[in-house]
Amino acid sequence: MAPADWPDSPAPARADWRDTLRAATDLALLGIVTALASAAVLTAGAALATASAAIHRWTVDGHWPGLRDMAGHFWRVLAPGAVATLVAVVGTLLLGGNAVLISAGVVPGGTVMLVGTGLLAALVAGFAGLVVVEVGRAGGGWRAAVRRTWRLVEQRPLAILAAAGVVGLAAVLTVLVMPILAPILLGYTLFALHTVLRRFNRRRTGA
Repeated sequence: MAPADWPDSPAPARADWRDTLRAATDLALLGIVTALASAAVLTAGAALATASAAIHRWTVDGHWPGLRDMAGHFWRVLAPGAVATLVAVVGTLLLGGNAVLISAGVVPGGTVMLVGTGLLAALVAGFAGLVVVEVGRAGGGWRAAVRRTWRLVEQRPLAILAAAGVVGLAAVLTVLVMPILAPILLGYTLFALHTVLRRFNRRRTGA
């Protein structure tokens, strides 16, 4: 079943510490599996979309989808996910290359341009994170997710700042503090992005 077809039901009751520990373990495991499934690079889009859809179902009804459902979803979104991954890689190379050229003095602008490029990269990363959540939450493909995310950002600009903060914090922790735990942080980061999108969607709809 597609994520949009997974039944919605009331959120689960408040969890005790054992449920919280179990949830943390599940998210860590999801992050590890997602990282492994992304190892071929072009499979990253499908892996992230599948993980996002799984988190959406868990946050809605308190249960993870079965392995068969997740595997089926992964294969269905593999091709469009590869295209989305290529777009992300090209964008990353352009921004990274621009930063390198500015740092080397090849492109004029100095510190101001370098800071501007960094801020732009953070906003792009936040937007991309919200798109991944939208793909998992409502399905409909990557282009539809981009359109929905753009509408959200137009109405709630703080959403992209919050998402950029989540992605930025994960990046800082990965690079400076615990790079070996990057796969585990991936699951937590996806969950945090789902929380950001859910809160801003509620504010937008007045729910």
